[in-house]
Formats: sequence, structure tokens, C-alpha cells
Amino acid sequence: MAKENSFDIVSKVDFSEVTNAITQALKEIQTRYDFKGSKSNLSLDNEEIVLTSDDEFKLEQLKDVLLSKLIKRAVPVKNLDYGKIEGASGGTVRQRAKLVQGIDKETSKKINALIKDSGLKVKSQIQGDQLRVTGKNKDDLQKVMAAVRETDLTVDVQFVNFR
Repeated sequence: MAKENSFDIVSKVDFSEVTNAITQALKEIQTRYDFKGSKSNLSLDNEEIVLTSDDEFKLEQLKDVLLSKLIKRAVPVKNLDYGKIEGASGGTVRQRAKLVQGIDKETSKKINALIKDSGLKVKSQIQGDQLRVTGKNKDDLQKVMAAVRETDLTVDVQFVNFR
């Protein structure tokens, strides 16, 4: 009897890399002339990045600096869910960016439908916030990976536990 091969589709963010990116962004902000004398700051609060700045224009610049540092550290920026801009103390503005972990039900169903429509001899099942794909042929599993990579999803996905 042939052995079943499998892999998991997950969406995870490495928080140590996020912390490093925030530290690098703060260093850049301190040295940039356009941020001189501003009250711009970044901090990590549980699973949220809190951006604080003088006004909305500086907040957008702060966001650009943060995104560039996150991209350099290979943190998926698709997993950032920005909240609305709100007023903060001292005449500043604040915005929270939640780091999304796991695949939500809507995205899981979309991936599941994609796999079923592919016509490959594989099975997929939703297991909480991840998907398990099993099949006898490793080539079919790799075709599923390629199809999922090409699909426009709301979160960045990784493939782990390939057996």
C-alpha cells in the first residue's frame, strides 16, 4: 500500500522578526531629518503594532518606514490589518495594525474550493486555523502549492510539515 504524503497550509508571523523590524525603523526615524522634533513612535502591544505620530502625513511616512523594514526581514505585510486613525494625547494621531495569525474560515473555504476544483487526486481538510492537504503523489501536492501561491489571498500563507 502506498504511503500518504501531506503538508499543512498555515499563516504565521515571526514576532522576533517584527520586534527587530520595529527597532530598525525606530533607529531610522531618529536619524531622519523629516522626523526631527516629531513625536513619532512605534511599539508592539501583544499582537498589534501601534503607530503614533504628529499628523496623518507623518503617520503615512512612519508606515512606509515600518513596511520597508518588515519586508527586509521577510515578515508578510499582507498579514497587517490596519485600524482607523484616531486622535491621541498631545495633539498626535495613533493607528493600530493587528498582526493576523492563522487562516480565517473564509480564506480556508476559498483554498479548499481551489484544491477541489484543481482536479488533482488530493484531499484537504480544515483544521482550526490551518489546512492539511494529503495525497499519494508528491507531484500533485507540489501542484497544489503552486496553485495556492498564485491565488490572491487576504493573508500570506506558508507550507509546513511536508511529508
